[in-house]
Amino acid sequence: MPRALICLAICLACAVNALAGTSEVVEYQVKAAFLYKFGTYVDWPAQAFALPDSPVVIGVMGADAVADEIAQISTGRTINGRPVLVKKLGRGAALNTVHILFIARSHGAALADTLAATKGQPILVVTETEDPPPSSVINFVVAGDKVRFDIALPSAEINSIKLSARLLSVARKVIGGPL
Repeated sequence: MPRALICLAICLACAVNALAGTSEVVEYQVKAAFLYKFGTYVDWPAQAFALPDSPVVIGVMGADAVADEIAQISTGRTINGRPVLVKKLGRGAALNTVHILFIARSHGAALADTLAATKGQPILVVTETEDPPPSSVINFVVAGDKVRFDIALPSAEINSIKLSARLLSVARKVIGGPL
């Protein structure tokens, strides 16, 4: 009997570890799907694109798994009639061709510098921090077991991008919106 209990304990421990790993994978899959979908609810100024058929560029900093997932999701699809291009970006990368930028929490040390570089640029900046940084337009939060997001309208305005009312309606919280 004690041997059976030990085996059960080992199986439970393995299941918990597998579940924990799976939940992180699922979290990144959900965030990747959101990042792709966010693009359909954004109006960028005309000068954000070099040509009428230029792709929507989604840049990812500090989360290669998210970048890989977005690339898989967006294969053969478009955002507002434009092809999608996913780029994995490192610290100090040029951001002037990016339209959606996801900055993972693992990139936190360089967050302030990256946000300063995006301020006033037509970029939808998406973060995943405990306290949303002032220049982030969308910040992912995990509430319970669900991935949700908050939106900061003043940051969108500074970056000259317009967000659809439909996107605002599904946000957990809209900062700077009508009361």
